[in-house]
Amino acid sequence: MPENTDKSDQSRYASRGVSASKADVHAAVDKLDRGLFPGAFCKITPDYLTGDPSRCVVTHSDGSGTKVILAYLWWKETGDAKVFRGIAQDSIIMNIDDLLCVGATKKIILSSTLNRNAKRIPGEIIAELIHGTEEILAQLRDHGLEIYSGGGETADMGDSTPTITVDSTATSLFKRDEVIDAHNITPGLAIIGIASSGKASYEKNSNSGIGSNGLTSARHELLSHDYAEKYPETFDHAIAQSLVYCGPHKLNSPLPDSSMTVGEALLSPTRTYTPLVIQLLKELGPREIKGLIHCSGGALAKCLRFGQSVHYIKDNLFTPPPIFSEIARVSRTPQRELHQVYNMGQRLEIYVKPDRVAAVLAIAQGLNLEAKIIGRTEVSTQLNKANHVSIFKNGEHLQYT
Repeated sequence: MPENTDKSDQSRYASRGVSASKADVHAAVDKLDRGLFPGAFCKITPDYLTGDPSRCVVTHSDGSGTKVILAYLWWKETGDAKVFRGIAQDSIIMNIDDLLCVGATKKIILSSTLNRNAKRIPGEIIAELIHGTEEILAQLRDHGLEIYSGGGETADMGDSTPTITVDSTATSLFKRDEVIDAHNITPGLAIIGIASSGKASYEKNSNSGIGSNGLTSARHELLSHDYAEKYPETFDHAIAQSLVYCGPHKLNSPLPDSSMTVGEALLSPTRTYTPLVIQLLKELGPREIKGLIHCSGGALAKCLRFGQSVHYIKDNLFTPPPIFSEIARVSRTPQRELHQVYNMGQRLEIYVKPDRVAAVLAIAQGLNLEAKIIGRTEVSTQLNKANHVSIFKNGEHLQYT
């Protein structure tokens, strides 16, 4: 079986000014205080607000990333500003699903930040983003999440923002004994993958599974160069022209093997796993859940940064949904890069002891979420016992260290 051990970040993704590993960022952050639970998925601090020693606070910032450019293209082509409601969901869920990974489901305040170029982004788009935010928060409350709006900021920053950015920050106050600590990911656990595509029982529409990671490359790999010529404000002109909108499709092109168009698939709003995690916490509790990994930045290699002396073996992954298969087909991107940039059909991993697998799968099935054991954890085989990941896919052994 051939092995792929290329560690270079000089990929098609990196050539577009994006890093899958964010090694330089982690090098800086890792020197800072890691909080009360140094191995947790998010930094958790003491409750400085009230001084209660039994409580803790987690604050997290994220956003929709360059997916907002796809919404801009859609609006320019169709005049439909409602597409930005999905972008509001992307920004919120990228925060909330990270908070879920530490067990934060209560007393959450969310603040949104919009930076726009007022010459290109009119008030109707801002209105859709604001109303979309309130709509998504109401839906999350219906799912049992205690989340409320803390307001936000809209700044006109034409010099630094060609179109618009949509970001948010979420803060939660909860009990320390409710924390899910990924430090508890050790050898001997089952890895359960939860699908990012399909239609969950709590969703109105089917999801392509794309989420909000890797959209810089996905947009350029799939969409035709016509968009570069029509909308030069939508890309970095320092990127090599051969990597700018170099695909064969228009937004309204049918996506092969799918009922969606390419544009619909790329703009499919990021799924939340809120109902699943809330039920997991009720039925298993935070101690039985050894770790939750949101496969966002770093994708299926995200787990590298969590756990102790672990060899993550993933040898039973989902068949990639059509959006990822088409990206792979038209771009010829190596499998190693694909699995480090895109979630490839699963955005959440659950780490439990083997005797708890059946309970997790039953909860997922009850929500019509496809779930299965996608791998396991074993003792690290590295000389320094560092974490490493092995993905076995299509005859390749993809390694990440």
